[in-house]
Amino acid sequence: MKDRKKDALVLGISCFYHDSAACLLEGGHIVAAAQEERFTRKKHDPRFPQNAVEYCLAEAGIAINDIDHLAYYDKPLLTFERLLMSYLTTAPKGLRSWLRAMPPWLGQKLHIPRVVKRATGYEGDVLFTEHHEAHAASAFYMSPFDEAAILTVDGVGEWATASYGYGRENEIVLLKELHFPDSLGLLYSAFTYFTGFRVNSGEYKLMGLAPYGKPRYSDLILSELVDLKKDGSIRLNQSYFDYIGGLRMTNKRFAKLFGGPPRAPETEITQREMDIAASIQAVAEKIILRMVNHVSGETGLDNLCMAGGVALNCVANGRIVRESPFNNVWIQPAAGDAGGALGAALAVWYRYLGNPRPDPRGGDRQKGSYLGPAYSNQEVKAFLEKNSYPFHQLGKDVRAQTIAELIARGNIVGYMAGRMEFGPRALGARSILGDPRQKDTQTVMNLKIKYRESFRPFAPTVLEDKAERYFDIDRPSPYMLLVADVKEERRLPQPARDGRSMLERLKASRSDIPAVTHLDYSARLQSVNRQDKPDYYDVIAAFEKLTGCAVIVNTSFNVRGEPIICTPEDAYRCFMRTEIDVLVIEDCILYKSEQPTWQEGENWRDELELD
Repeated sequence: MKDRKKDALVLGISCFYHDSAACLLEGGHIVAAAQEERFTRKKHDPRFPQNAVEYCLAEAGIAINDIDHLAYYDKPLLTFERLLMSYLTTAPKGLRSWLRAMPPWLGQKLHIPRVVKRATGYEGDVLFTEHHEAHAASAFYMSPFDEAAILTVDGVGEWATASYGYGRENEIVLLKELHFPDSLGLLYSAFTYFTGFRVNSGEYKLMGLAPYGKPRYSDLILSELVDLKKDGSIRLNQSYFDYIGGLRMTNKRFAKLFGGPPRAPETEITQREMDIAASIQAVAEKIILRMVNHVSGETGLDNLCMAGGVALNCVANGRIVRESPFNNVWIQPAAGDAGGALGAALAVWYRYLGNPRPDPRGGDRQKGSYLGPAYSNQEVKAFLEKNSYPFHQLGKDVRAQTIAELIARGNIVGYMAGRMEFGPRALGARSILGDPRQKDTQTVMNLKIKYRESFRPFAPTVLEDKAERYFDIDRPSPYMLLVADVKEERRLPQPARDGRSMLERLKASRSDIPAVTHLDYSARLQSVNRQDKPDYYDVIAAFEKLTGCAVIVNTSFNVRGEPIICTPEDAYRCFMRTEIDVLVIEDCILYKSEQPTWQEGENWRDELELD
């Protein structure tokens, strides 16, 4: 007989802001988790996660009313209060923004139980967690620590923009919050907007652009825009911003401070944007390190857990690992709003139901973050045969060797195997793979496959037990959330940077793994072990045996403006739209030269939401 507490099914949902998602727990263990964008093919889809919910239920083989508890990751009334107060503060200036915001609030966001019932047929009560409580729960309860400090930092959730506290066994205590409009996440997003990238999407680009510039605006930011306190809290000078009641992140005063208007999207990136990127990245790192040091002093603990969108800044994360007082740091792989679905479910399981937490010391409970849909070889073959797409079957004994040989010969390989990743990083389940030893791999993959800016770096996946041979790192990095420097002995001298264009600097080899070495000799690495992802590990191990190199290029399997692929159909479409040479789906391999002519409109890229 089912124990309604110990065997409870808990469904967590996040939606209506960005990156909506669903997560299902059974007996406290993750059954499934996925973002809605992967099913709808709309990047950062904020809508109710109908498809993600249906997937989670199907994975467990249950119906919606088998669910014991359903949790939402935010308290809408508190968020509505913040919006109302913000618009009243800036009235009548914010009237246009207010009129735009109100219809979805009055129609959906204030009526989550009704929306859930209408979308799913769920008949039970809907429970609500606070936004930063969900972030904290997603970080601590999945971590390998029985006790840890917790730091969450993002744009804003209800009133909070950052919080800290601690977790012990099955309890979480949040001690203090930083409140809107003072927000490190919104500060960084303001510069994302000003440099011509999309807010809530282009922050990665800003971070990747930073090494091309010099932080010559850092002092200006800290003197004019940000009042940084000793504890890491900040006060933003709102006379330069327009996000409280306006439709933009920055205003004319901000533009005057930085020598001209914001860069228009898709226009040339100048040295000004490079220097601005370097400056705000340096300031963000200074703020987050000060926050971390304060949390260490307040809690006196050795371990730190982090979540919230700012926790995806892997350059800052690398500095936290190297420079903070904490001995161990664990960051939630789905640190943004998608992870709020997981956090809401976990908060119900531990805080509402009071279940004990199992001993976490054997490792984290995220299962490598491989929590999404998988497709059997039979399903893949049925799809390929139905559409008459030529393919070959890879025997288990030659699979890894064949793929490694293709990569070593310079082929770009689309790789889909096992359960899809939960979170923004491709971790070898929905990845595009290449040879890191070839200096033109980065340019080819950026311009001919990803259709994105040439400056953006690619990540290396390295065998976990070989990582220290290539990078200055002393711990695993399974979720691609840490930046580490390439070993000194692997670096190559660089010509003087003065007078050289971005493209010229990009083309210069910086190490013996040039395709994954950024301009400052850094790399955002993923380490992989055989236990978490045996198929992917075996490919890299075979590549090392063949070439002597235990590193491979790994980037997400998508083109710019679309989400990471989910299904075999998504994989094939991306394969044919781009200059990927080879496609591997489970044990099936397809060669571009053997495929029929791809029929699609010439302007398909115009339909994507370029980020």
